[in-house]
Amino acid sequence: MAITRITTANAIADSSVQNIKMSNIVQSKNIIINGDMSIAQRGTSVTGITGSSYNTLDRMRVEAGTAGTWTQTQSTDVPTGQGFATSLKMDCTTANASLSASSNLKIQQRIEGQNLQYIKKGTSSAESTTASFWVKSNKTGTYICGLRDLDNDRAISKSYTISSANTWEKKTIIFPGDTTGTLNNDNGESFRIDFHLVAGSNFTSGTLQTSWGPKVDANRAVGQVNLADSTSNDFYITGIQLEAGTTASEFEFLPFDVNLDRCQRYYQALSNGYTITNLVFSCFDSTYAYGTHSFIKTMRTAPTINFNSLGSGNIQAYNNGAERTLSSISASNISKDRVSIDVAGSGWSGGQALHLNNNNTSVPLFTASSEL
Repeated sequence: MAITRITTANAIADSSVQNIKMSNIVQSKNIIINGDMSIAQRGTSVTGITGSSYNTLDRMRVEAGTAGTWTQTQSTDVPTGQGFATSLKMDCTTANASLSASSNLKIQQRIEGQNLQYIKKGTSSAESTTASFWVKSNKTGTYICGLRDLDNDRAISKSYTISSANTWEKKTIIFPGDTTGTLNNDNGESFRIDFHLVAGSNFTSGTLQTSWGPKVDANRAVGQVNLADSTSNDFYITGIQLEAGTTASEFEFLPFDVNLDRCQRYYQALSNGYTITNLVFSCFDSTYAYGTHSFIKTMRTAPTINFNSLGSGNIQAYNNGAERTLSSISASNISKDRVSIDVAGSGWSGGQALHLNNNNTSVPLFTASSEL
């Protein structure tokens, strides 16, 4: 795929493009967002992971079930001399050496169909894709990386080997193009990449599906080592790149602000080091205040809003120079661009500003999520 890049000089010379955002000018070759693990809006470490969720690193979802207990960390352990500052680390804290049939653990990224139209999936011109990444683990052996087309329930898996314990290794996997099943051209989830770490017999009892075909769970992770068999086990990954073609090019490093901008289409946290630390409203009377917050970035869909707890050490209300009683906070009129926030309490001075301060530095005032 040809990549068109416009230099600063060209942009200045042509005034017609001065107001166009860079995201509309440059098509990233890397399908993966935050592949260098530099953005962690939710925090840098989460313990006690036993189920499926987004935890630390933006856009990196953990899918898990009956696979022990895990800690996920944004680590500074990285391959030397490759330009990376951070990696994703999975650390086993409660082992499961005897897996159930449904046991599974994988790191996953979910991808919008409209971002993949250029690979021409489902046509006679379908392009191959190449995954490249750096991995490190104390547990050597066979690991599985797979792609999944959710629009047509199709899948493909390939194996790779971690050969040397506790040593960074670069891996490259080429996936052939799939001439069956086009992807929806919209903002819904059409595609996934999975990095398997644990897989029970429901996913390993068949034959590894190394060509595109209808998804068969038993064929998805055949040969996968059990990373959950010891609390000594850990797994690191960084530099994930998925690109069109059959060649693994050098990792595409994006400026931090561009990478953050791409992540904030799916998740935004107010008051956690990335944005402002308080909200200001006008009090209608002594008990009610209302305001509107515009999102930093237009989100994929109208997001789900979650507020931190109320009270000392968390969200507190200040009005007319003093702390005031805060009884509730809620969201309404939620769109991809903004949210209305309704606040109730007592003892307020009507017509004056009400400040909501978040005094908990480890938990955002509120989050907005439109993750896939």
